Amino acid sequence: MILALIPSRLNSKRLERKPLLIIDGLPIIIHTLKRVQLSKKVDKVIVCTDSDEIKKIVEVHGGEAVITSSKHRNGTERIAEISRKYKKAKLIIDVQGDEPLVDPKDIDDVIKFHKQNKNFDIVLPMKKTRNADDKSLIKVVSSEKNKVLYFSRAKIPFNYKEKNINYFKDLSVISFKPQALNKFSKMKAGVLEKTEGIELLRALENNLVIGTFEAKSSSFGVNIKQDLLRAINEMPKNKIRKLY
Repeated sequence: MILALIPSRLNSKRLERKPLLIIDGLPIIIHTLKRVQLSKKVDKVIVCTDSDEIKKIVEVHGGEAVITSSKHRNGTERIAEISRKYKKAKLIIDVQGDEPLVDPKDIDDVIKFHKQNKNFDIVLPMKKTRNADDKSLIKVVSSEKNKVLYFSRAKIPFNYKEKNINYFKDLSVISFKPQALNKFSKMKAGVLEKTEGIELLRALENNLVIGTFEAKSSSFGVNIKQDLLRAINEMPKNKIRKLY
């Protein structure tokens, strides 16, 4: 079984009540849910939340939601709590609840890549970005064998020879082997994670192997007001929106 878990908490630091903000007639969390449900390779989708309000909205729209502990420090710990109940899951797919424009094909591509590259504990796709100076974007540095070497909010790799190089940012669809997710959720934050403010650096600091590949996606997360306005403008024209 391939299990997709969508972590969603009501209180956001930058956008108040973000999961319930309306875009083209639906809350952000419902757009995300409906698009994950359109994946051809996911067998089950659950929203993992600390909010009764989010749970009720999800259920009104025909989805499944469960209440998790309010003590979790992040979305990974939140989905790990629920994943332990599904012993038959082969992969756990983490899709952030603030991804209303996520493409179901990206989810399928992540699953396909991870099934074909079982040496990776975690798989996180990346895509080219022209906004490498943006500190809110997490940049990815990888090897020629698709192994993630480092994440940073800085513009890396540093263009020392001033050549024309590409920069890549992460895509918020993550595939975990169940045992890797369970192990990761119990780890303490390390120096690099605390310094950069990037959760997955904890995995690298503890020798979990993260794989990546280049996605063609045009999706983006809603983190700040500018993202919200962009999503409001693009959603009515989005081809996947017509499917739900």
